[in-house]
Amino acid sequence: MDISLHKSGNSEASAIHEMQIKAFMPLLDKYRDFETSPANESVERIIARMNQPFSDYYIIKDSNIAVGAIRILRKDNSIYRVSPIFILPEHQGRGIAQQVFAIVEQLYSEASAWELDTILQERGNCYLYEKLGYKRTGKTEVINDKMTIVFYEKIL
Repeated sequence: MDISLHKSGNSEASAIHEMQIKAFMPLLDKYRDFETSPANESVERIIARMNQPFSDYYIIKDSNIAVGAIRILRKDNSIYRVSPIFILPEHQGRGIAQQVFAIVEQLYSEASAWELDTILQERGNCYLYEKLGYKRTGKTEVINDKMTIVFYEKIL
């Protein structure tokens, strides 16, 4: 594996949007979270986020093939947030996300803490984040009767 991150701008918004739909559609089908699912977001919403001065988008590549994306938000007091990160289904389970988090932590070495959230019912996601050193904050948000969002932080 040769994982790299490529900072993205508006010209990559359509490619990110396409991958995001593909990556999140299985979860949308499973949880029916039409208001909150990234699979339901418009390309215009991605462009608006790209243009936020506190937001960085990266396309995740494995040997120069796009396999996903990650967005980093800079908050106050050297706190950063990951929202979203996704790997295309056919590339999942190969350790790509773990490498991406390692790269991101190097890129943003001034961070004092990281935040993210995920679906509580997606045990694999929770396991991954906990393995990477993220701790549950205790905050949850019930989206519907099938799905709850759980919030994580990693203090450095």
